[in-house]
Amino acid sequence: MSAARLLGLDPGLRRTGWGIIETAGINLRHVANGTIVTNAKASTAARLVTLHEELDAVLDAWLPAAAAVEETFVNKNPSSTLKLGQARGVVLLAPALKGLEVAEYAPNAVKKSVVGVGHAGKGQIHAMVSMLLPGVEIDSEDAADALAVAICHAHHSNSIINAAAGGRA
Repeated sequence: MSAARLLGLDPGLRRTGWGIIETAGINLRHVANGTIVTNAKASTAARLVTLHEELDAVLDAWLPAAAAVEETFVNKNPSSTLKLGQARGVVLLAPALKGLEVAEYAPNAVKKSVVGVGHAGKGQIHAMVSMLLPGVEIDSEDAADALAVAICHAHHSNSIINAAAGGRA
């Protein structure tokens, strides 16, 4: 069985986490992770350009086969929700422009897939990502969340493959 390289993304205008894993069946291996940080003093448009350029560089450097993005939750602050939505649009667009399939997962689905419960805290996610990817050095909480999204996608993809094979995979 050949390995598939998956990119997980945790979008944000200030900080976007990214994480890349390889999966071969049920085996997971950490490849890379990091955080794209935009200049808070720059215009929103300039920050979105930075986000796109940095994400494009990640895609070119690591050549993932698919991407997965955490869905947006609604903030109480409409302005913050709008900015997150704009960043999320760039995060969805960048891998799609490279021809990648882009899956989306609700935050609770990611947490349940990685930790086992849908309302896990950041510390629990970080700890489980570290257990599932032994030896990983995680760049930030955002990168840990992105790795969790990639792991969720790996689990979901394996379930689809297994169901298509009639449980024989």
